[in-house]
Amino acid sequence: MSSPPPAPGVGTAALKLVDRKAGSPTGAWRPGDDPGHRRFVEIGDLPLESGEVLPDTHLAFETWGELTPEHDNAVLVLHALTGDSHVTGEAGPGHPTPGWWSALIGPGRAIDTDRYFVVAANILGGCQGSTGPSSIAPDGRPWGSRFPWLTTRDAVAAETRLADALGIDAFHLVVGASLGGHRAIEWAVSHPQRVRNLVLVATGASTTADQLAWCHLQELAIVADPFFFDGDYYSHAVGPVRGLGLARALAHTTYRSAAELDTRFGRAHQGEEDPAVGGRYQIESYLDYHAGKLLARFDANTYLIVTHSMMVHDVGTGRGGIQAALSTVTARTLVIDVDSDRLFQPAQAEELADGIPGAHRETVHSLHGHDGFLIETGQMEAVLRRFLAESEAEA
Repeated sequence: MSSPPPAPGVGTAALKLVDRKAGSPTGAWRPGDDPGHRRFVEIGDLPLESGEVLPDTHLAFETWGELTPEHDNAVLVLHALTGDSHVTGEAGPGHPTPGWWSALIGPGRAIDTDRYFVVAANILGGCQGSTGPSSIAPDGRPWGSRFPWLTTRDAVAAETRLADALGIDAFHLVVGASLGGHRAIEWAVSHPQRVRNLVLVATGASTTADQLAWCHLQELAIVADPFFFDGDYYSHAVGPVRGLGLARALAHTTYRSAAELDTRFGRAHQGEEDPAVGGRYQIESYLDYHAGKLLARFDANTYLIVTHSMMVHDVGTGRGGIQAALSTVTARTLVIDVDSDRLFQPAQAEELADGIPGAHRETVHSLHGHDGFLIETGQMEAVLRRFLAESEAEA
């Protein structure tokens, strides 16, 4: 008579880790992959704040609508940490996910592509077509561990070259959310003559200690993965998938509010799993799902590079401090915060609105936390429509 299998023990906790096969060694877009709606612009050798020069740099971008003969209807949309240039449109070849702001950008929507020429680029250092760690360096090998650290100002410098290539001297509107808002405020301070209207969504003038702490934990999750190989994992069969998945799960926790997670999941078990013997709660399954979803389209080194740019972001550096920098903004400005956001808290919106001359502030009411700017499309639609209509009336 055979003996029963042993009861599950602590060793089974490892089963909760993301499957290493998923997305390995990287989910980056590579030349030869379907470009989808991407276009590419060569912006040459790019001097960086660090003193390094990034050679043969290019940006991937998408556009919607038509630029007027006067070139006065351009809108620049700047994505968050794990976003990309696919701001609006369906999922399909080259684009594994639908546009992240499709409800707000398109024909007849708040940012009306029948009226505006909308531009969105994959951030410098990104992994969806722009030059980043997974790109091929001049020596024919992936950049990997050799890719230089980047800052918000480096990303904006690259985006200004894209604007130049498109013949856009000034944007009618620059709008950025979360980390995209870092670039938006940098645009308005570095190039005030090129930004007529500015919308800053769930963002801040500098990174807080609390945000630095969360970023640090996400970095540690990636570099502690034994398959990170100091950033040179592209030639291996597997990459730091588990580390990247954990970083995403940590980040996603900050994107949602505690009240939403308690209301939505509570202490419910995942299906027939029993947490008492190593099974998962629904909230664990939810975080696992979002971790696995990111692996199919993202790169661990890019996560480190872009997170670093978030950590060092401070619009006041070298400008006499934040208040001095914000006082130079000439764009008509709208600051939007989410009342349940525990990542970018209302005090950061208050700092922006108080520091930018004539800035107006709106608050989105949501149970969903930071991601409210993506989820509360009705409120966001109304606020953006009103702001743009008032800018047209004043013009």
